[in-house]
Amino acid sequence: MCASIVITNANVITLNSRQPRAQAVAIEDGLIVSVGSNIQIRKQIGNSTKIIDAKKRTVIPGFADCHVHMTEFGFFLERPDLRNARSIKEMQQKLRKYASRKQGTGWLIGGRWDHEKFVEKRFPTRWDLDAAVDDRPVFLVRVCGHIGVANSLCLKLAGITRGTLVDEGKIMLDENTGEPNGILVESAMNLVKGIVPKPDLKDLEEAALLACTKAVEAGLTGVHWLVESVEEIQALKKLDSEGKLPLRVYLGIAFKLLPKLSNMHHSNKDSRSKVKIGFVKLFADGSLGSRTAALAKPYSDMPASKGMLFQTTRKLGKLISKAHKAGFQVAVHAIGDRAVESVLDAYEETLRHFPRKNHRHRIEHCSVLNPELISRLKSLDLVASVQPHFIASDFWLIDRLGKKRVRWTYPFKDLIKKGVVLASGSDGPIEPISPLLGIWAATAKRGSKENLPVKEALETYTINAAYTSFGEDRKGTIEVGKVADLTVLSNDLFSIKPEMIREVMVEMTIVDGKIVYAQQDSI
Repeated sequence: MCASIVITNANVITLNSRQPRAQAVAIEDGLIVSVGSNIQIRKQIGNSTKIIDAKKRTVIPGFADCHVHMTEFGFFLERPDLRNARSIKEMQQKLRKYASRKQGTGWLIGGRWDHEKFVEKRFPTRWDLDAAVDDRPVFLVRVCGHIGVANSLCLKLAGITRGTLVDEGKIMLDENTGEPNGILVESAMNLVKGIVPKPDLKDLEEAALLACTKAVEAGLTGVHWLVESVEEIQALKKLDSEGKLPLRVYLGIAFKLLPKLSNMHHSNKDSRSKVKIGFVKLFADGSLGSRTAALAKPYSDMPASKGMLFQTTRKLGKLISKAHKAGFQVAVHAIGDRAVESVLDAYEETLRHFPRKNHRHRIEHCSVLNPELISRLKSLDLVASVQPHFIASDFWLIDRLGKKRVRWTYPFKDLIKKGVVLASGSDGPIEPISPLLGIWAATAKRGSKENLPVKEALETYTINAAYTSFGEDRKGTIEVGKVADLTVLSNDLFSIKPEMIREVMVEMTIVDGKIVYAQQDSI
């Protein structure tokens, strides 16, 4: 039988222990049908076979991002990008420029500002935004997504005053006047989000496709796509039915949508669909950047605060139990060690009363740990869903946590040594949607004792990612019978210094045996 596609003259890293390396791969009907030497694979070539000469480039199993807000990322690409603003003045300049391009009187939203990079070293306020734009509502979210700033018109439209009360959040007040200063923490942001005009189906589709385009350019063949609305799911299903999705989608769905999920299970039985219902997501705490992650001991740079737990362990346990009993995989956002402990207690209680083998429940981020928490992660067979690029972005970490806790922040090596399955993602658009940057951060940014070996870092985006989505029998390695999801790289990650990994280019991305991205004239 002849193959539809054959890749030859390649440096194939299979991650299959029985055949670690090869020169060529043959693909037919979206599946890998042969892996071997150029001579062996030549037998699969026929008159209609497309031959790709890899020219010694490296072929690996397709990358998967295990935690990414894809639709939000798509919108982010169209909105003001303030991540690299170095001062509030520069932030204002960028905002004015964006407002002048986006004519009209409509909302200006987006941002991803980072006050840690500002020379002022403070949050921007409503008055800072008013000085840039005061004739239309403005709401800009911090890079972590857990704090936002609104201008005065936005606060007025949302009805936010000094007397407005919120649960699990905070409306920050000006020290002198006692009036809201525009900074909204955690759930307080919902007061604004609730009045922002909702995107229609076309907007959602366009944002999703834009995000997908960037994802396959980064070498991604699959994503664990976090969604917040039924409309977002509908948009994805429509794109899927029309054959427009270029990569595989494993849905991570907000807990509030749980009652609506029972009618969606049929999609997981359709082998042709690229969209699968995955896990139900909950929140236990906030972020380190906003100091809302729940810590066991106070923040080193804010001794009066330990962050915040969004709900009691008992309430969290009830929510986990509800999703678990409904048969879903569960994922809980927990960054601080106090939050991780609460989540572990809740999972333990649920699994004691309702045991289920092979549940593969997850903790998202699990940033601040200790040896006891790591042991409990393993004993409960939980997956640690982590974001390696946080290591590069959190340049302020030692000030926030102190040297002792920093040792147990993002302890990937300790997790793997203990036998915990580690799956990696970007948390885009918070971090760049680039597995190569994630691997670089995991292997080159910590110091020799903490850095991961390249193979283990690569496995978190391939084999472990496949396991986390119950797909290890179909993807994650390059071997006969698995789907032809492949990423072609300019260099062998094992043959260069780890600090050079961020310079490696994605040359081609193949999903289901179809080329969904190729650098112009690269191969």
